[in-house]
Amino acid sequence: MINNAGLMPQSLIERLRIEDWDRMIDVNVKGVLYGIAAALPYMQKHKAGHIINVSDVAGHKVGPGSAVYAATKHAILARSEGLRQEVKPYNIRTTVISLGEVATELPNSVTDPAVVARIHKLYEEIAIPAESFARAVAFAIRPTRQELVRLAGNVDNISEFKKMEMTIKRSGTQPSSTGPAE
Repeated sequence: MINNAGLMPQSLIERLRIEDWDRMIDVNVKGVLYGIAAALPYMQKHKAGHIINVSDVAGHKVGPGSAVYAATKHAILARSEGLRQEVKPYNIRTTVISLGEVATELPNSVTDPAVVARIHKLYEEIAIPAESFARAVAFAIRPTRQELVRLAGNVDNISEFKKMEMTIKRSGTQPSSTGPAE
C-alpha cells in the first residue's frame, strides 16, 4: 500500500493561515493514518504486506515558510518508524520515500499569494519527473532474496521460480549499489 497524499500550502507561520494548517494536518497526517488503518488489519491477517509512506525532504530539513508542512512530513517519519517496530512480527515491511520536488500538481496547493510564484518557479527549475518517483517505489517493493527463496518453496516447478526471477530482473527493480536511477 502506498500512502502518497499531500498538500503543501506553504506560508510563514506569522501569517496565521490556520485553515491551511488544518487542511495539511487532515491530509498529510490523518490521511496517512487512515490509509494504514484500512490496510493493516488485512496485512496482519495474512502476515504479509508492505506499507510505503511518502514523506518529503522537508521532513528532514525545515526551511522558512515550510514549518507546518515539514512537521506533517516529519510525522510520517516518526509514524513509520513506530509502525515498523510494531508490525515486524507480522512480516509487514515499511518504507519511507522522501523525495524533493517532483513534477506533480502539489505546487497548486499553495494558497498564500506571497509564495505561489516562488514555488511554481522552483518546481519549473528543479522538479524531477514523476517517473523518478515510480522508479523509487519499484526499487522499494522489489522482493528480497529471502522472499524469493521463501516463495520458491511455494512453487511446484523450479523453472517457474526462474521465470519469476527473470521477470523481476527485466522490470528493472533489482537492487544496485547506487539505488534507483533518477
